[in-house]
Amino acid sequence: MTFGRSQPSEAQAPAIPRQSNKTYTARQKMRFPLDLRFKIISLASRISVRDADDRLLFHVKQKLLKLKEAVTVFEDEEQTRPRYQIAADRVLDISARYHISDMDGRELGALQRRGMRSIWRAHYEIYQNGEQLFEIREENPWIKLADGFFGELPIIGLLSGYVFHPVYVVTRVSSGEMVMRLVKQPALLETSYRLEANPERLGKHTELTVMSVLMALLLERQRG
Repeated sequence: MTFGRSQPSEAQAPAIPRQSNKTYTARQKMRFPLDLRFKIISLASRISVRDADDRLLFHVKQKLLKLKEAVTVFEDEEQTRPRYQIAADRVLDISARYHISDMDGRELGALQRRGMRSIWRAHYEIYQNGEQLFEIREENPWIKLADGFFGELPIIGLLSGYVFHPVYVVTRVSSGEMVMRLVKQPALLETSYRLEANPERLGKHTELTVMSVLMALLLERQRG
């Protein structure tokens, strides 16, 4: 199943020419697919998210050695405009729940890792108001295992990003419908993922699902 590039609604501003310094604001809508890029040479995870118009949507720098995970999602690389806060409800627990809220304190929902079920194959659940709406699953855990193993080898590891492409899918619990698909992309000096989705299928849950996928990816990167 594939997703085409999303089209702006009548309420959206028309697309503007591609520029590297464009940024996302709360008044604008995300245009899929999104590109999520990690810098390999960075000790702490740094991820930038850009949309189909190459606008910078979000920037995250994950802090090292935190016992209780807390991530701030910014709208700019300078980290001067915070947009979302993602915080764990407990310390160093594989079944922790990560509450997602905006900077006004409005809770969008929560992401929960499925404990021991996620040891081999990544499995997360997305909640809103106590109800599970979506789940995130890894398609083939063997691919991620091979990607992680060969990625640590000298010289050969530089090429692993061109060979192994882990895939994660987001499905709606009530219907089993796939609403998002995250695929690792070929890259040399960074780790790159593409997030495909049809925002019409997500509706008001677009922000929640994007933030949940972003946090799940950060957690999976920690696992190696």
